[in-house]
Amino acid sequence: MQTIYPALIAAHGIAGLLALVTYWIAGFARKGSALHVGSGRVYLFAMLGICATAVPMSIASFLLDKPGIGTFLAYLVVITATSMWLGLRAIRMKRSQSGFRNRSYAVVGGFNLLVALTVLVVGLNMGNALLMGFSAVGMLLGGGMLRRLARPIDARNWWLQEHYAAMLGCGVATHIAFLSIGLNRLVQAAGWSLPSSFNLLAWFAPVAVAVVAGILLDRKYAKPKPASTAVSLERQA
Repeated sequence: MQTIYPALIAAHGIAGLLALVTYWIAGFARKGSALHVGSGRVYLFAMLGICATAVPMSIASFLLDKPGIGTFLAYLVVITATSMWLGLRAIRMKRSQSGFRNRSYAVVGGFNLLVALTVLVVGLNMGNALLMGFSAVGMLLGGGMLRRLARPIDARNWWLQEHYAAMLGCGVATHIAFLSIGLNRLVQAAGWSLPSSFNLLAWFAPVAVAVVAGILLDRKYAKPKPASTAVSLERQA
């Protein structure tokens, strides 16, 4: 375990760095352009690498008596994989919103909400502020999915709204993980240390940026369709 764990951390860090770079390339690229699509695909592959390495790292953390890190990594895999799934699924099923919000969608939404509540309880028991605060991401994700079952998006480009919302959520998880764990490791390797207050910034900053970005994107793309076409568009799809 002691020889495998450092290799997992290295692979996880490389995938994380690639994800950070390609995330911002895709974010600033013109939507639908070759650069946007290409960098988005690389980002998803990088995120798959993050999840693939995070699972054994989580198990190893529990075995090394580091339950806080183990819980954080396992939870990160759940919410990140969900956001990736939603973002890709929205594009593939953009002709049928009812098909997008099927039984699998409901199960995944409920599972995220349950996992987030579990993480909150674990964080409270451990006195871990990061787990307590980070549990809100899963609650918003799972709760939002269940809310959309009752109130689907009433717009022609519902799939686009779902796609960028999922990618913003994925970005929140990616950046919180980097700022909370990855950056701290890099700073420690350089012989420095971050102030304890940085943990709060590491959690709030990505969420704040995502909220602002979501508002700006909604202003640009979230335009309701006329009520008279609400049903016909779904049938045509």
